[in-house]
Amino acid sequence: MDLTREELKDFLEAKVIEYNTFDFIEQDPISIPHRYLLKEDIEIAGFLAASIAWGNRKMITKNGRRMMELMSDSPYDFVLNHRESHLHKLEGFVHRTFNSVDFTHFIKVLRNIYNNMEGLEGVFTKYQADDSMQPAIHRLHEIFFELSHSARTRKHIADPYKGSAAKRINMYLRWMVRKDNSGVDFGLWSSISPSKLSCPLDVHSGNTARMLGLLGRNQNDAKALSELDTNLRLLDPTDPVKYDFALFGLGVNEKFRLLK
Repeated sequence: MDLTREELKDFLEAKVIEYNTFDFIEQDPISIPHRYLLKEDIEIAGFLAASIAWGNRKMITKNGRRMMELMSDSPYDFVLNHRESHLHKLEGFVHRTFNSVDFTHFIKVLRNIYNNMEGLEGVFTKYQADDSMQPAIHRLHEIFFELSHSARTRKHIADPYKGSAAKRINMYLRWMVRKDNSGVDFGLWSSISPSKLSCPLDVHSGNTARMLGLLGRNQNDAKALSELDTNLRLLDPTDPVKYDFALFGLGVNEKFRLLK
């Protein structure tokens, strides 16, 4: 589309209004943390759901609910108070390449984070940069693999310093940090500014961004994310990641029909 910046902004703002609604929740992985009221339950449920958020959305939400059931629908209590014998309940869990070995390691690391690092909010708050959350995501990757782990699990926590767009963690940060009147994102973490968030870059948002002239790079990697961040912040420097709703919605629901 050949649009001026103001026309593009108006177009995307309209799509944000269209897709950033309560109806969005039902078919999205964010429905998993929306099952809870306790802050820590929301954080942990959201992190686990985001960690398996690739592939079919229905299967993601189905397996996210299964994760919660295996933790007796009390994720924070399970993380803090589980015994080794309780972890046997996780055996047999599989979502694509994420299995019970990975799930078990995540539970053990989360207990370490909540016991010793003021929780997930504490990690991301402490290691955020002035204008980016990517250093904090890198530090989370380091923390996750300070404990003994299987080599197979390393692929399930992205590291932007190794070229990853870290789509799932950036999506999780959107859930925790953004707050508006739509009721989709939670806005639990006031210690982090939405201006620092990055768009969860995947095939849908990436292809839409390229169609709109917001992204030139072909790969969906850390360099592409930086380019997209720069262009979205020109449209709204205070809340650039809200455009994720527009880019994703156009890609998934409209199949670019409005863009042809």
